[in-house]
Amino acid sequence: MSTEKPAPEIPIEPVSTDPVDQVIRYHIQTKHDFNRYARSLGFLDWVNQPDPFRRYEGAQLIPLPLLKPDGEPVPPSYDVIYENDAVACQPVSILSISRFFEFALALSAWKKAGESEWALRSNPSSGNLHPTEGYVVLPQIDGLDLKPGLFHYAPKEHGLEFRAEFSAEQVARLLAPFPAGAFLFGLTSVHWREAWKYGERAFRYCNHDLGHAIGSARIAAATLGWKMTLLDGVEQNTVAMLLGTHRTEDFGEVEPEHPDCLCIVWPEARGKGQVVRNKERMIPIFLEPLVVEELTKGRWHGKANRLSGEHGVHWEIIDQVAEASWKCTSEQRSLAFPRFLTNDVSGATNDAGPSAGQIIRQRRSAVSFDGQTSISAATFFRMMQRVMPRSDRSQLERPMPWDVWPYDPAIHLLIFVHRVDGLTPGLYFLVRDPKKMTFIQQSMNPELTWTISPGCPDDLPLYWLLEGDARKLAAQVSCHQGIAGDSAFSFGMLAEFEGRLREGGAWWYPRLFWESGLLGQVLYLEAESAGVRATGIGCFFDDPVHEIVSIKNLSIQSLYHFTIGGPVEDIRLMTLPPYGRRDE
Repeated sequence: MSTEKPAPEIPIEPVSTDPVDQVIRYHIQTKHDFNRYARSLGFLDWVNQPDPFRRYEGAQLIPLPLLKPDGEPVPPSYDVIYENDAVACQPVSILSISRFFEFALALSAWKKAGESEWALRSNPSSGNLHPTEGYVVLPQIDGLDLKPGLFHYAPKEHGLEFRAEFSAEQVARLLAPFPAGAFLFGLTSVHWREAWKYGERAFRYCNHDLGHAIGSARIAAATLGWKMTLLDGVEQNTVAMLLGTHRTEDFGEVEPEHPDCLCIVWPEARGKGQVVRNKERMIPIFLEPLVVEELTKGRWHGKANRLSGEHGVHWEIIDQVAEASWKCTSEQRSLAFPRFLTNDVSGATNDAGPSAGQIIRQRRSAVSFDGQTSISAATFFRMMQRVMPRSDRSQLERPMPWDVWPYDPAIHLLIFVHRVDGLTPGLYFLVRDPKKMTFIQQSMNPELTWTISPGCPDDLPLYWLLEGDARKLAAQVSCHQGIAGDSAFSFGMLAEFEGRLREGGAWWYPRLFWESGLLGQVLYLEAESAGVRATGIGCFFDDPVHEIVSIKNLSIQSLYHFTIGGPVEDIRLMTLPPYGRRDE
């Protein structure tokens, strides 16, 4: 039985009933400052460390096949996955579903130090706490020997837990507006897993991780030639209903899951050298709530396991911001398919270079950098080009993984360049949506000189702001962490903030963090591809970051920091295979 105690609240001002005011209040209260960190327990209660693996006791576990790295379906080369429609499309089968989850949410390795062991995963997580849970809703598909219904992914076992039985006819009705072979992919968050360590700032980190998981899933789909997009027209009660997180009879007094999002995943079948004109094809980014309600009246299986024996403190402010940012609206929006699909994909899996699977499996978060490794300007520019969504294009024509994101970019990069050959050390800025250039300049110090970075590709809006050694400054504002200054470069992700919330609604708050995590996921893999390593930094001093470029109000806020450089490996740690002992 939990013995949670409420955390004392910091008095700020009378609480507004406006959800936007409430999420802004949360954001301000959870800022770190040189003289005050956001509140947390202050120590690690190891006895009650949350179980990182949710299971549903009583639900059937269906093991997914463990695939060889170069086995079928053969992963394409890493570079190829970023070329639109260049990867041969795989049919939806038990093998391709296994590969999808392997690259999206599975274990990538075990680490061992003495008697302690812990798992790493394809999707990164702050503190390796992994609040994110994954689900799929599968229809009746020829060649896929699974009943129609809702399945929870169990990463430790690499298997699917059968949570709910849905009739084939009702699932087909739900998915009728989508391409043949489509299925739903859902994500939830267990806020307690992060709050155990990080206290009131945990809601931020859960949503960082959610964005990383969206990114890892989109990239996993790309290795199979599949498409994927966020169904963000769905209101959150429908997400909860479909994923079963509202079912008190299945959760009781154990840690709940917050229903975050749904995505649609589908195979885009194409013939060799085929050119397809798409004049009228549309794909909705919403579901019909009444169809979902009828669908979920079937039989459910399993009870959620308890993750911690006791919770020392209950952070009520997390519940408050989760409620304030709940998406209560539904938008019946649809996306147009690209006007043309054309590719000869016959040799897509045999291109030179490391495979996408190799890069995904080897991804790690560096814990220390050597303070010496530099990267070339060409490598740096390539990384920056990877995070450009090309918002002048329609969504499904944008480069992968930005075709998953149904919005114009709201995150821009304030970059501390330390060791990039060909670039002068100093402060740079990447405007990820050129339409926002005037807004960004007006939100910062008017005396800054915005000079196009020397040698920068013509289509990359990267600006040089200030010259100088920024290593000490980068470390200082990142909670005095040396990794921000010992790297080749580091950066803060600056979000269009209050205006975006006032215009779009409080539910936009977590989505700003999702976009940050998605951006970070791209750069994690880009760093591995370049022979270096990356680390996400959730601990930084919010307002001191803003003071660097004289941001005085809430028009722009820093949401996430990131750093890339030459890693220092800890030789004391042993690395073990992710599923070497599944059959024991």
